Amino acid sequence: MSPLEVLVIGAGKSTYFLLEYLYEYVESVNGEIYLADANSELLQKKSKGKNIKTVQLDITDQQKCFEVVRGKKLVVSMLPASMHIRVAEICLQLGVNLITASYISPEIQKMHNLVEEKGLIFLNELGVDPGLDHLSAMQALDRLRNQGNEITAFESFTGGLMAPESENPPWNYKFTWNPRNVVLAGQGGAVKFLHEGRYKYIPYQKLFRRTEIINIEGFGKFEGYANRDSLKYQQTYKLEKIKTLYRGTLRKPGFCKAWNLFVQLGLTDDSYKITNSDKLTNRDFINTFLPYHPSDSVEIKLKQYLSLQQDDIHLWEKLEYLELFKEERINLPNASPAEILESILTKKWTMKNTDKDMVAMWHKIGYRSSIGDSFEENLSMVVIGENQQKTAMAKTVGLPLAIGAKLILENKISQKGVLLPTYPEIYEPILAELKDFGIVFEEKTIE
Repeated sequence: MSPLEVLVIGAGKSTYFLLEYLYEYVESVNGEIYLADANSELLQKKSKGKNIKTVQLDITDQQKCFEVVRGKKLVVSMLPASMHIRVAEICLQLGVNLITASYISPEIQKMHNLVEEKGLIFLNELGVDPGLDHLSAMQALDRLRNQGNEITAFESFTGGLMAPESENPPWNYKFTWNPRNVVLAGQGGAVKFLHEGRYKYIPYQKLFRRTEIINIEGFGKFEGYANRDSLKYQQTYKLEKIKTLYRGTLRKPGFCKAWNLFVQLGLTDDSYKITNSDKLTNRDFINTFLPYHPSDSVEIKLKQYLSLQQDDIHLWEKLEYLELFKEERINLPNASPAEILESILTKKWTMKNTDKDMVAMWHKIGYRSSIGDSFEENLSMVVIGENQQKTAMAKTVGLPLAIGAKLILENKISQKGVLLPTYPEIYEPILAELKDFGIVFEEKTIE
């Protein structure tokens, strides 16, 4: 009998805890783990000191991909979301299970019947967000419903932030995840949610001024802005009759008001390229979006254009901190405004070796008891990273994925097809085991 073989494709930042967990499990059952990536240096670094077989792999090399996937019991794809479809098609043809941390794409969703017919599992959205949000929300919602309650409202917020001891004034923010996703946040679709039975929409240019203040006990206040479509999971969460449904992203207070300045200027636009962008300085870049004036400085024009007042000191400190008015060459050819902004931000928002990140998640569930009394239940989770390798983001992405992989390998998931982790047979064991790693949701009921 051939040994159990698991393939992990992608050796990036979020794989530390995933590989640690899978290596220990696969070794305990006398199996083998393979790690594939296009970057040979990453492969060497991530496999160092462990009996992990490495494969240098270009995901566009279809023949090589078939060779690497063939014979595996499970593939864990840590590739960018747009590349999962290539792996999924190969897994389907070869009869191999698949698990990812990414949103289910329409292309993969269309495979559901074929995957189910083959008795396979393609489990998606099992990272932090999406992932831990599904697990924790479904467990709480199902528990309350099973007790005879009616769910009336559901709000959910998640943020990748700096740990309190590593905060970065004046923004109190650095990139703990994909910088491009931060710059483009809120774009590409309608921001839609339900409030007291009414559909609500927020245009992108207003998104960062429509925020909620959220208090997480022990960690203080945060502000949250809406995600693109809060109603995406209304049916999945069995919330068809709900009055309020809102999902959003967490930031520290003051971030959104300052970020809104970039939105109003047009710096987050990724739809076109700026001519001779490599010849611009930071100061030129900002001036590109401001009206012409023969004598006024860039600073004066910016204040007038954005209607900044003399006492907007904290906002101005944030802009100056990023060195937006510095005569420093950008050196980024054929770049969009969003790409240039990302480049500027990366110089100030890249985490140092001594920095620690933090992942915070908060749910608010409103419900009515069988006798008509109304209650609110708050659930909160905060995880703080240890260092730049053992980050909170890597932990909250990698561990749910790894435990889910073990459930597939041990044939403990009866559902087949393209799945979300919203079934009790998936969320119950994963949440139970995550407690051993310090990933715990605190519950508080308000009458």
